[in-house]
Amino acid sequence: MTAAADLAGRVALVTGGARGIGLAIAKALHAAGAKIVIADNGTGIAGDGADPGVARGAAEALGANAAAHVESIASPASARAAVELAQRRFGGLDILVNNAAILRDGFVFKAEPRDWEAVIRNNLSAAFYAINAATPLMREQAKAGRGGKPYRWGRILNIVSTAGFYGNYGQAAYASAKAGLMGLTRVTAMDMARSHVACNAIAPFAHTRVTETIQPASPAQAAYKERALKIDAAPVGALAAQLCSPDGDGVTGQLLGIRGREVFVFSQPRPVGQAVDGDLAALAPHFTPLETDLEAFNTDAVL
Repeated sequence: MTAAADLAGRVALVTGGARGIGLAIAKALHAAGAKIVIADNGTGIAGDGADPGVARGAAEALGANAAAHVESIASPASARAAVELAQRRFGGLDILVNNAAILRDGFVFKAEPRDWEAVIRNNLSAAFYAINAATPLMREQAKAGRGGKPYRWGRILNIVSTAGFYGNYGQAAYASAKAGLMGLTRVTAMDMARSHVACNAIAPFAHTRVTETIQPASPAQAAYKERALKIDAAPVGALAAQLCSPDGDGVTGQLLGIRGREVFVFSQPRPVGQAVDGDLAALAPHFTPLETDLEAFNTDAVL
């Protein structure tokens, strides 16, 4: 695991970093020696309201090597301001964690378009805005040899969800945003490879505000929720810190899962079968079952 000084000299920006998984990641990066900018406007789980005291309180608890950005990150101007805060206060930006997310569920035949737009803006577009603002600075740092040559401090982590590739009832917006983050992860890993900046996605399993909102549609989903509420978010932070440490050198473009002491690497969509002239029957053995992520991971975690 990451040693206490493995991230000394590095600067991290964690969006949605004042509570839950974001705070667990911020604490782990800070404990490993990084300086932290916590970007969190203190909104509710549905993206309603704001409380700047949430991020300020989290930053104050970490001490002098932490700062708060209290505006919503879901605008290009706010993303640039957060990056500029990191550069102005701590001298650069080496680690970006895109964790901010809201949840507005609804079956596709009932969902409101404005809820779709809000979730996509906050959960996907905001991550792009932050990457778009941070990567020019990371490229400059790579050319300057920040931390040594070649530059190996650059890390981008996108917090995704198994809902993005398994699906779940009523989560069209949330799942689509998280699936989009996986595509953004792959492209960012490719675009930043020459600058030695790694980009990976983490699908966490942990007790969060999102877990608390699960409305079980079956006994299996009720059992999943009961198990999930027992899983602490700290291991997510530990994995994030490890990926940002020298252990993460050469790990990029990957989709990882973390559940207690278990770490998963997920396959990514590639052809598994082939048919000629539209022979769908030949492809049928390779079809993916229509199961939700709650059903697929309804097993006890290793804690």
